[in-house]
Amino acid sequence: MSNSIFRTKSVEQSIAETDEPGHRLKKELTVFDLTVFGIGVIIGTGIFVLTGKQAAINAGPAIVISFILAAIVCALAALCYAEFASTVPVAGSAYTFSYATLGEFIAWIIGWDLALELGLGAAVVARGWSSYLHSLLNLPDWLAGDKAIPDFGAIFIVAVCAALGVVGAKISGRVTAVLVAIKIAVVLFVIALGAFFIKAANYSPYIPPAVPAKVEEGGATPLIQLLLGITPQHFGLWGILAASSIVFFAYIGFDIVATTAEETKNPQRDLPRGILGSLIICTILYAAVSFVITGMANYKLLDTGAPLALAFELVGQDWAAKLISLGAICGITTVVLVLMLGQSRVLFAMSRDRLLPEKLAAVHPRYGTPWIITIVTSVIIAILAAFLDLTKLSELTSIGTLFAFVVVAVGVVILRKTRPDLHRSFRVPWVPFLPIVAVLACLWLMLNLPVDTWIRFAIWMVLGLALYFPYGRRHSRLSRSSTPSYD
Repeated sequence: MSNSIFRTKSVEQSIAETDEPGHRLKKELTVFDLTVFGIGVIIGTGIFVLTGKQAAINAGPAIVISFILAAIVCALAALCYAEFASTVPVAGSAYTFSYATLGEFIAWIIGWDLALELGLGAAVVARGWSSYLHSLLNLPDWLAGDKAIPDFGAIFIVAVCAALGVVGAKISGRVTAVLVAIKIAVVLFVIALGAFFIKAANYSPYIPPAVPAKVEEGGATPLIQLLLGITPQHFGLWGILAASSIVFFAYIGFDIVATTAEETKNPQRDLPRGILGSLIICTILYAAVSFVITGMANYKLLDTGAPLALAFELVGQDWAAKLISLGAICGITTVVLVLMLGQSRVLFAMSRDRLLPEKLAAVHPRYGTPWIITIVTSVIIAILAAFLDLTKLSELTSIGTLFAFVVVAVGVVILRKTRPDLHRSFRVPWVPFLPIVAVLACLWLMLNLPVDTWIRFAIWMVLGLALYFPYGRRHSRLSRSSTPSYD
């Protein structure tokens, strides 16, 4: 069995399959589109919520350092993604990369993991979108917002994003570009206007002295605390690191750029630029916003769900709150859209490999998109967002992302050893040192997640294995000596 479940698919075979009739995606994305997708999914609730909350709880004005440290960890993973995406320009991102290096069994685990990460993430963010809309337009409680069951606001935004996903990645990119332009304009507005209200006294002390944190019990206990008996702290050095572990998740999304590799005109050149470019732009914006709002108001006052709006209210600029809410809605819209786009591409790749039913990989004859899998997943996401309180499950998105980062970093080292002959238009420097550092950094962040998140993640993986062994392993392309054509 070990020989079959750890069989690898060659890079050449993966690339050849992208040109099959019925499975051919339309190549129309440029480096601009990829960068927009990256910014579109990264800048969302993180910049509008986490900046203030983590300054108030863990880091104080040094939250800027926390964002920079988190960006460094993401950059380590981003370099690995950039090498893989330019070498294996096939839909599926970490799933496809692991199939070429670690084998089918690991590829299935990663694909199943990404399906959870992206789908659940889209549902959580759609629910948040509905809450912002409810607040901005003063909608009835039964229609949208936290109290609405079903949440028609969440259903609406998922349906709109599904329609855009079916019509095409290029159109999705244009819509995302418009919304990204609006939310970047709002972010720049926050930075420019807020700079006039900065008071130097609010930066003192820049790193507040450490204080003992509440010791969590049961499933809420961070795994590292359970394993090592570390006493948690707010503020000080450990507070900055704790905040970094949390604001890291504001960067989640740059990896989704890699899922569009197959639809990119020049993937070898544009994918590394899109991945790294979007991460650099977002890091600068995150650090600038954090610096401004902690200068506008004392960090202790920013423990709220809308810290940017509060900062302006505290300096007598109430009119700015509505504009910031509009920027938040635009920001969250693009997050939902790109998460759904990424999930459909991962599941499309798995279906084309016949680990899932192959008919799900059918491409629309006119739009050149995986329309069946897009509709199926959109219905599931809409149901989750409409009826369930997903707050406690949202950290599954984080652990799923970090797990994928670890596998990609390991995969870069393995592919360098097994296929040194492959042309790599982008190469990670200092291999294997840099990928090893990336793995260790991701594992550190994973250990800071609660025990119950690890348990839920394990349950999801067990469900995946229950599907893989009776179906995926038997129907896989690599399990058969011949590959019949697709009609």
